[in-house]
Amino acid sequence: MKFEKIHNKGQAQIFENKYLEMLTKGHPAVIWGMYIPLLSYCIYYGISRYDLSALTVICLFFGAMLFWTLFEYFAHRYLFHWTAEQPSLKRIVYIFHGNHHHYPRDKQRLFMPPVPSILLASIIFLIQYLILGKYAFAFFPGFMIGYLLYASMHYLIHAVAPPFKFMKPLWRNHHLHHYKDEELGFGVSNTFWDRIFGTMFDLKNEKEDKEKVKELMFEKKS
Repeated sequence: MKFEKIHNKGQAQIFENKYLEMLTKGHPAVIWGMYIPLLSYCIYYGISRYDLSALTVICLFFGAMLFWTLFEYFAHRYLFHWTAEQPSLKRIVYIFHGNHHHYPRDKQRLFMPPVPSILLASIIFLIQYLILGKYAFAFFPGFMIGYLLYASMHYLIHAVAPPFKFMKPLWRNHHLHHYKDEELGFGVSNTFWDRIFGTMFDLKNEKEDKEKVKELMFEKKS
């Protein structure tokens, strides 16, 4: 996913149709506001309809959040950075993730926008329901909260400096993924799976290029 020029202003045009183009954009507050009621009702339904115990809900919910981190790693590594030859597949990869590497300062495409998000989430829920049955009503909310936290962390990495010193490796790992090597640093919400699978940057020996980092951060309004 190499580009001759990384754009520090503007955003990619995904569709010529302005209404379809509008559907490719979203704001974090809208996405959180959309999902919290849905996920809360999902848990409520699982408890009231299927009599899921509090312990079961808690274990499945937090287990799903942990599972998300592994899903995040593999999705980023093998789907979002899929080396496709066919033009149609290249376009799909660009729509899902390539545009972010092309226009890293685009705030409106760090979260999956509402309509595609709901459609994809519905498919994921159906798959989980076929596998887990009633337990999907506790697992799915945890999985989706994992996604929302991941997307929020991604947003913060491009918006602000790390708020705590212990978070700096996570910030640097993602910055290096952008400007140094796209074949490393696939973890966004965490670096655990990068360390496990050997795709973590050697942060002790990597010098930080402050100018390139600045190019990845959202432009400050004067």
